[in-house]
Amino acid sequence: MPPHSVVLSFIGACLLWVGWFGFNAGSALSAGSLATSAFVATHFAAASAAIGWAGAEWIRNGKPSALGAISGCVAGLVAITPAAGFVGPMPALLIGLIAGVSCYMMVAKVKALLGYDDSLDAFGVHGVGGTIGALLTGVFATKLVNPIFKDGQGSPLAVGMIDGNYHQMLNQMVGIGMAIVLAVVGTYIILKVVDFVLGVRVSAEHEEQGLDVTQHGEEGYYWEVSLP
Repeated sequence: MPPHSVVLSFIGACLLWVGWFGFNAGSALSAGSLATSAFVATHFAAASAAIGWAGAEWIRNGKPSALGAISGCVAGLVAITPAAGFVGPMPALLIGLIAGVSCYMMVAKVKALLGYDDSLDAFGVHGVGGTIGALLTGVFATKLVNPIFKDGQGSPLAVGMIDGNYHQMLNQMVGIGMAIVLAVVGTYIILKVVDFVLGVRVSAEHEEQGLDVTQHGEEGYYWEVSLP
């Protein structure tokens, strides 16, 4: 179902894009070179992901859309988050582009094939985008951006595959596996508790009427017609 207002959706995505700088660049905890690098990586990845999603949509549907572009922007922001403090501008562009195209295919094709229920495409954008970003962090992380590993003498060691540290990919996959297990088990427990107490689904009749009316007794929009 499309949003009731593409304009408001676009404004929301713009606010999210700007706010994400505080999330990624602010994680450096100081206004230094690392924060600047994370800021640039975040911006580049979001932009290239918006282009990637819109381009894939253009090829598949014959035309791009503003909603698709902002969805790609979010996918890029999600994907670059684990990598922002470790990769340079060009890898950030590549990460965003891969995330934009991959998340679009997940939402447009894979969801329809598997038939899972994800009305806001949280899994297709955040789940898949975050996984892609975490994997590619192991590829493109470099000591030139963030010398996080050092030897006994304090000399920087290789960080990601681009530096020659192939073992980091295994570390990334282990981290992703742990996150999946935690998310699946935690979500299952939470949903079971909520389903027992309140229920996690409404009836088809209530869904048709709209949850504003059935759950809250009010409407989001009041339409008044003035008769002459």
